[in-house]
Amino acid sequence: MISNSSRMLDLAGVGNSQDIDFNALAVVRADHAIVSDVRDEGGTRVNQHNYLVYFGGRFWAMWSDGRGEPRKPPEEHRDNVPGHDLEGQHVSFATSEDGITWGTTQDLAGEPETGYGWIARGFWVRDGKLLALVARFVGPQSYIGLGLQLHAFKLQETSTPTWQHLGVAFDDAMNNFAPKRLPGGPWMMTRRDHVGDIYFLFGGEKRFDQWESVSLQEREAGELFGEEPYWWSLPDGRLAALFRDNNRSGYLFRAFSDDNGRTWSARVRTNFPDARSKFFGLELSDGRYVLVCNANPRKRDPLTIAVSDDGILFTKLGCLVGGRHVDYPHAIEQDGQLYVAFASAKQTVEVLRVPLSELDRI
Repeated sequence: MISNSSRMLDLAGVGNSQDIDFNALAVVRADHAIVSDVRDEGGTRVNQHNYLVYFGGRFWAMWSDGRGEPRKPPEEHRDNVPGHDLEGQHVSFATSEDGITWGTTQDLAGEPETGYGWIARGFWVRDGKLLALVARFVGPQSYIGLGLQLHAFKLQETSTPTWQHLGVAFDDAMNNFAPKRLPGGPWMMTRRDHVGDIYFLFGGEKRFDQWESVSLQEREAGELFGEEPYWWSLPDGRLAALFRDNNRSGYLFRAFSDDNGRTWSARVRTNFPDARSKFFGLELSDGRYVLVCNANPRKRDPLTIAVSDDGILFTKLGCLVGGRHVDYPHAIEQDGQLYVAFASAKQTVEVLRVPLSELDRI
């Protein structure tokens, strides 16, 4: 049965997915933009956790923007990751009319409390309003430790965008991406608590802070050390969830649900390779699915895009950008284009604009 199958990637001429020549992948043609770039600051500053949304006739980007801890001489830091997620980190945003030309960087959440930092967690369009989700974490311990909270900010309808702090959306929580609507049901999003256990949150309808938490997996339970899960709806009404494996198996894991996420099949290791990095999936308006990730199991280079007709089996794999450390993608579809945000060595916010017709060339 599909729910027990490890077959997720099927590329012509490729037997073992670990043997893919990532330098030989077709490069997807795209327009490129840099929203923010701190690579010349010698590792003393980081930009990461990129998110996009199209709202009110504009593109919006948000990201974590904070102090970095140099690990190399300053001149070597353009492609080396500094220490990150440190106390005092804040969240920045910028806007664009076309997704390519971006305005100035602005502060979104204000300064965190002493001893804490903010992490960008995505945009949520709820009841016609734009919310920004931001996690508060304990500085020295990053996102592991007591004090973890998921906060919500609402965009104020002014010519100069400002954000109102609504409060805590859920205590002891950090999500991965913003909530999505279940088929015919409430909103659902993932939750990671202060020890790293994974849950699904259901709700968000009557209030932004009204959720039911259902346990999915303890931090170290069985073969999978799961992190940063992502889910989407399948054409037959089931849900599919993908999991990054921090046990360094080099593959993504997958599970299925036929009751809108309340219970899940066993999490099976697929044959889809992964560099133990954050990934993002999207169902396109034409019914296809794309998965943007670091498919090279050996390093976060390149950033790849895989295409599936059914959300289960991916039969195309192309390169979006490579030749450097690239990670933490997020993507949206708008007006026949796919917009992909990513970071380079956790020191940039960059955007690719890919015509959907380009996916046919892979």
